Amino acid sequence: MAIDIKVPVLPESVADASIAGWHVKAGDKVTRDQNLVDIETDKVVLEVVAEADGVIEEIIHQEGDTVLGEQVIGKLAEGGSAASASDSEKAPAKEESSSSSEQASNESSGEKIEVKVPVLPESVADASIATWHVSAGDAVKRDQNLVDIETDKVVLEVVAEADGVMGEILENEGSTVNGEQVIASILKGGSAPAPAAKESSEEKSESDSSTLSPSVRRALSQNGISSEEAKNIKGSGEKGRLTKEDVEAYVRAKSQRQASKEAAQKSLAEPVDAAERSQKRVPMTRLRKRVAERLLDAKNSTAMLTTFNEVNMKPVMDIRKSYQDAFEKKHGIRLGFMSFFVRAVTEALKRFPEVNASIDGDDIVYHNFFDVSIAVSTPRGLVTPVLRDSDQLSLADLEKGIRELAIKGRDGKLTIDEMTGGNFTITNGGVFGSLISTPIINPPQTAILGMHKIQERPMAVNGKVEILPMMYLALSYDHRLVDGKESVGFLVTVKELLEDPTRLLLDI
Repeated sequence: MAIDIKVPVLPESVADASIAGWHVKAGDKVTRDQNLVDIETDKVVLEVVAEADGVIEEIIHQEGDTVLGEQVIGKLAEGGSAASASDSEKAPAKEESSSSSEQASNESSGEKIEVKVPVLPESVADASIATWHVSAGDAVKRDQNLVDIETDKVVLEVVAEADGVMGEILENEGSTVNGEQVIASILKGGSAPAPAAKESSEEKSESDSSTLSPSVRRALSQNGISSEEAKNIKGSGEKGRLTKEDVEAYVRAKSQRQASKEAAQKSLAEPVDAAERSQKRVPMTRLRKRVAERLLDAKNSTAMLTTFNEVNMKPVMDIRKSYQDAFEKKHGIRLGFMSFFVRAVTEALKRFPEVNASIDGDDIVYHNFFDVSIAVSTPRGLVTPVLRDSDQLSLADLEKGIRELAIKGRDGKLTIDEMTGGNFTITNGGVFGSLISTPIINPPQTAILGMHKIQERPMAVNGKVEILPMMYLALSYDHRLVDGKESVGFLVTVKELLEDPTRLLLDI
């Protein structure tokens, strides 16, 4: 029996999604609830799991394809069995193992290359070692990612400058480091120790973090598991590859062992319920600490107020429905809601320059350009990359820019420049189902716009009741610079432009 593999139902404010990565291929045997594919929207990554045990029969849409909610992207044959590899397919692996064994016998050239922390921007004091993807003695190739360096804004990758073997690792995960500090070395042209004679390349576990899927890396990071500890986890995937389910099983087993150990150490007189309770303590990431500091600073250093309004999204939805196919055919990207909001906000910023300004000491700085920050949820936390010169971008350029920033945020590839600046922020809590909220200002900006879930509600129109798709809008602003008149006028302008999108195109 064939089971359809479908894209999850997307929130109303999300136009479409894309396939971030398949964790299986046609012919692979899978188990119930195993993660098959990651589906990426402009805010979050959704996981699609197997509904039953079986075999992947067909993959219809590949990585990078744009898909819609509930669209069929693959087929699962329930209860099937994977075809075994032929002897001819296994032979090359043995030859490769033999070849690598011969290569391992070569002597090292002895040239030593220092592995250094990248140059940090002036605004970043130091950084920390997030994850080592290699160990001392491992063979590495040129441009292979060796270690992730985490600042309070972005994660920087340090790659190998040449083929060789990892020498001594001077700084371990969690260590605080400075710009251009030497943290390890590579023996150029060296080769790793030969593997044991009984261990073939097919039998060797592929738990090296350079081969791990994004979902596995996230699972390891979220549970505080280092690359060294990850080597202790037995992989159940193809050729011993580590899967997200392996990590979750390891974490559960580890928690049970820890709970049993704590229970054994407690007094016999202690109640059983208390002995069974456990907790986990992990240090905050630099990004999370930075977000906490900025949010607290915003609450303590601004006179923040929030004003609300609601917008009828039917006109925008009608435009999308009428021109979606033509738009995608011409520009190669689907038309979403966010580009309309950025365009409306940019026009409102032109009419209310106080909202586009910032306070610097006793001065007010009016910005004559329009850089809009877009809040993006990533596995590491909330980030706000900047869309530069939004007044000069078409709807297609806006959609492409927003998508590019979202993908970079998900993969931890955002640069310091892409995270710096911004005069105004837009955040969309509607993708998570939020109906109304009071967003916090992103200092030193003066205001932030919160989008929310689109929900059909009965509305009075010309003396009659109509069911319309409505969205609540929330504008939080710094009352030290923006008065009620400007804040309400700004929000009403955004509302009017969205309810009559033709005005956005005619610039009236």
